[in-house]
Amino acid sequence: MERTAVNPVTWSQELGFNQGELVTGHTRTLYVSGQTATGTDGRPEHDGDVAAQLALAVDNLEAVLDAAGMSLANLVRLNVYTTDVDELFPHYGVLAARLGAAGVAPTTTMLGVTRLAIPGQKVELEGTAVG
Repeated sequence: MERTAVNPVTWSQELGFNQGELVTGHTRTLYVSGQTATGTDGRPEHDGDVAAQLALAVDNLEAVLDAAGMSLANLVRLNVYTTDVDELFPHYGVLAARLGAAGVAPTTTMLGVTRLAIPGQKVELEGTAVG
């Protein structure tokens, strides 16, 4: 698989994401459902704590990738949904550090939403990975 960053402007790279990614030569695509801060039993954890929820959501995203024989390095698209963008921003480094350690800057969209499906959850991560 070959990835080529497409950045007609460069400001997004400072925030850890590319404007676009051209992927060629891949054979598998994984679409990952929204991952929240739930334990292995499906019960929500860290009620109201956006930093802890973000860290666990990344763990859960990574677990799905791993189960498919992939890693964060295969992530080409990431959607971040949050009930409070202003509250999430100070903790966004948790996600950016994990992506940076994987050497990846997937295309990313962050959306503020009224609520998530699970009450008390403040962040949800949805991704696309190729391998």
